[in-house]
Amino acid sequence: MVEKKDSINNQENSDLNDDENEFGEMEESFADLFESSLKELVPGNVVKGMIVQVNDDSVVVDVGGKSEGLIPIHEFRDEAGQLAQKISVGDTFDVFIESTENENGLISLSKTKADRQKVWNSLEEEMVVQGRIINRVKGGLSVDIGVNAFLPGSQVDLRPVRNLDKLLGQTCDFKIIKLNKRRGNIVLSRRALLEEKRDVMRQDTLKSLEEGQTMEGIVKNLTDYGAFIDLGGIDGLLHITDISWGRVNHPSERLTVGEKINVKVLKYDPEKERVSLGLKQLVPDPWLDVESKYEVNNRVTGKVVSLTDYGAFVELEEGVEGLIHVSEMSWTKRVKNPNKILNLGEEVEAVVLAVDTGNRRISLGLKQIEPNPWDVIGEKFPPGTIIEGQVKNITDFGVFVGVEEGIDGLVHISDISWTKRVKHPSEFFKKGDMVKAVVLNIDRDNERFSLSIKHLAQDPWSTILERFKPGTSVRGKVTSVTDFGIFLEIEEGIEGLIHVSEISKEKLDSPKDFAEVGKELEAVVLNVDTSDRKIALSIKQLEDHKEKANVESYLGSQNSATSNLGVLLQGALDKAKEDNEE
Repeated sequence: MVEKKDSINNQENSDLNDDENEFGEMEESFADLFESSLKELVPGNVVKGMIVQVNDDSVVVDVGGKSEGLIPIHEFRDEAGQLAQKISVGDTFDVFIESTENENGLISLSKTKADRQKVWNSLEEEMVVQGRIINRVKGGLSVDIGVNAFLPGSQVDLRPVRNLDKLLGQTCDFKIIKLNKRRGNIVLSRRALLEEKRDVMRQDTLKSLEEGQTMEGIVKNLTDYGAFIDLGGIDGLLHITDISWGRVNHPSERLTVGEKINVKVLKYDPEKERVSLGLKQLVPDPWLDVESKYEVNNRVTGKVVSLTDYGAFVELEEGVEGLIHVSEMSWTKRVKNPNKILNLGEEVEAVVLAVDTGNRRISLGLKQIEPNPWDVIGEKFPPGTIIEGQVKNITDFGVFVGVEEGIDGLVHISDISWTKRVKHPSEFFKKGDMVKAVVLNIDRDNERFSLSIKHLAQDPWSTILERFKPGTSVRGKVTSVTDFGIFLEIEEGIEGLIHVSEISKEKLDSPKDFAEVGKELEAVVLNVDTSDRKIALSIKQLEDHKEKANVESYLGSQNSATSNLGVLLQGALDKAKEDNEE
């Protein structure tokens, strides 16, 4: 019993000794820790701290060694002003010693600087980090990766980014390409990661790339001549002519950067790694059944998509266009500018004139929608009809007179007057004059309408022989004197020529010595040529005629006296004979 009691006492003494030893060790360890804490509590060091009190504007932290410090409460808040994490008494974390104890016995601490110090210690070149783009700076962007880092503009993306502001607030992965801890410089690159990703995708894409296959891509860039499509690490060119079977003036009319589209691989050059793509090839060519859909003489409806000097292009359906040539726009008007007849975007009805599927051409007619007025104009205005119209235009060769809407008749310069010499029609007419004319001829095939003003009256030359027979004496006014003779107007618009040889019996040096313009002369008609409209006159023969007339007159008077005497003698003889008989 005693032995058992002694055994128990021995055990209790042993435990007590152990507790004393352990307490002694703890006391010694705490003293070492206290001494160590005192050594660490110097500005610039990072130590462990424990929250002992949370105030409205600060947090009290125990950093050991019977020392406490203050951390401003804003270091626990985010940009929105909210506490980034729930804090309470007993929480421990690293703190940065900013200064020693002040007059209140408190140390100035910073959690933010401790966090940054921790980040700095963990950073290495070529490391991939995540950060948020926070600001636009000269030459690039500022990125928060726990500490501020610089992202050059050239390292933002695979292609230059014109508007860096649109990236503000985005969170991305970056690679550290330059790190200087002593100077506190960090240079990042997003492009390096994108290039690595692209290279991996590129290899996978090239392995499966084949001509004729359909692939999904993203519109990466637009140019005047086409669009570049990202097929996954490799870009293919979608030429503007392969975007649609229809008309495309610019790729932006059909595509948008960033848009996902399906394209067909038309051609692939493995050596140069060039890919040609097609979008329109995903649907059938509309020209395959054009002949059956657009038969000649059929009426069609379409939209004007282009206007040129020579006509208008009309889209009948996507990929199928027809041309209305300027000559097919109006039956009567000479169309110089199609935009005076049609407008872009206008819906028009036309007639199919011809289809050439080989050259992908359809000829359309606009005027064929209405009847051709030249088909009925001949019936309405047969030759000989007198019309009245307005002078629309005057040219060197004649006058155009309006007959009907869009149809003008031409009075040729030779059909203005029977007798007057017309040097230019403007001598007799001006635009806007109302004139009468006679229809001479209508050429339906060449669309020509011939008129005459002189035919309103009888041709004076048709009766000239009745009025001016050869030998007739005439009187007129000199209108012109030339080296070969004198022109004499014997009637309004009708002239005769007195040849130099017919002016006088005496020799003349020049007709100008005999007469001048405006002088009145008398002559005799030698000859009349109605076909060439010429009258030959003579003064010299007029004198001969006068002499002959005088002689005949004299002889006539003598014969008359002799005749009268014979009559008297015969009467006397007859009377004497009667008396004898009685």
